[in-house]
Amino acid sequence: MSFKPNHNLRCIDSRLYLKLVLLTAIVTLAGCGPKAVRGGAGTDNPQLDELALSVKLDRADIEYLVSQNIRALSSSALWNNSIEKADTPPVVAIWSIQNNTSQHIDDQMNALLSSIEAYMVNSGDVRVVSQERQQKLVNELRLRHSDIYDPQTIGKFGRQLGAQYFVTGKISSVEERLKKTRRVQYSLMMQVLEVETGLITFQNEASRSKALKR
Repeated sequence: MSFKPNHNLRCIDSRLYLKLVLLTAIVTLAGCGPKAVRGGAGTDNPQLDELALSVKLDRADIEYLVSQNIRALSSSALWNNSIEKADTPPVVAIWSIQNNTSQHIDDQMNALLSSIEAYMVNSGDVRVVSQERQQKLVNELRLRHSDIYDPQTIGKFGRQLGAQYFVTGKISSVEERLKKTRRVQYSLMMQVLEVETGLITFQNEASRSKALKR
């Protein structure tokens, strides 16, 4: 009696083999795909946040630019002679920082304002108007198509907020290319305006460069 292979069994074996091959390929590709890692203090990659992934502003750049300006402010005559010696901590409002770069950096600008606010609040030498309250005024001005950086406008709304000083400024960039290298130099200029007089009582500029080599 001879044995004849069953056609149905061969089809089942073929389909099972194909499924195994596909499953192996999926597992292999998954192992070669993108891998997310956590970085920063308390992780296996404490220096991950220090890596520059592009020439755009990142949190490390913002922290540097803000800290340099705050350091200059804390050692200035305004801070030492007027703010620290005031009978009660003066009220400070942090106005919008003007973006003079060609980049769309709304998220970075928000982070920049938050960083300045944190430094001011933690100093204990001033009282800071909340960003939410100021943002309502900024939105109102934009609806009127007003120049939110005009000193007269700042003074008017500073009095509405009960602020004695306004912290404002602008961030700018200069880009250069040489062969395969692209360099961007960022500058953050910070000013403190006296609301009552509109005078600039403090001004400082900090710079940071980033380069990309191909």
